[in-house]
Amino acid sequence: MPFDAVLCDIDNVIRYYDHTELARLEEAEGLEPGTTAKVAFSDGVDGPLLRGEITKSQWRESIVRGLTGQVPEDTARRLVRAFGRTPTRADETVVELLRRAQRHVPVVLVTNATRELAEELEPLGLLAHFGDRIVNSALVGVAKPDRRIYLRAAELAGVPPERCVFVDDRAENVEAAAAMGMTGVHFRGVEDLARALEGLPG
Repeated sequence: MPFDAVLCDIDNVIRYYDHTELARLEEAEGLEPGTTAKVAFSDGVDGPLLRGEITKSQWRESIVRGLTGQVPEDTARRLVRAFGRTPTRADETVVELLRRAQRHVPVVLVTNATRELAEELEPLGLLAHFGDRIVNSALVGVAKPDRRIYLRAAELAGVPPERCVFVDDRAENVEAAAAMGMTGVHFRGVEDLARALEGLPG
């Protein structure tokens, strides 16, 4: 086989967010849809959360502060509450592709996430399939594209980095994996994952 393990991102590959209601609230307040998420994931705001250095409550307060210059504080808090209630779904086609891969090679999920990741994935049924092989940035203290999180994932898979396929929707994360000798796959749709797994039996 061309590889011995699959390392795969979660968000925007397996798990997707429905921001319809949040976008409606943002527009009602004269904001561009996506403004809340842009603040939440801006430089210096989400990094400490993803490395496990602050709590989700502290992160939410940072988002409120970031929005308060654009809307009143009570509006900012309402938007942040809606952001926290954003519904999610799992792409069942991607899940099935990864489950098929599991029959032949280790599959490790590698994600920049919060300490609450497990309880978030449970309702989606993902822990049942991948729960024993998840590398969560908030628990290991480093986030993609730091090479240490890739090494941790390869170690969990029991495979040298150069024998791993790494799948992610963010180009910079894929480039960091490729720089370590991994086969990088920039995920833009299910077909990208399907092509990457073509070398597996069956």
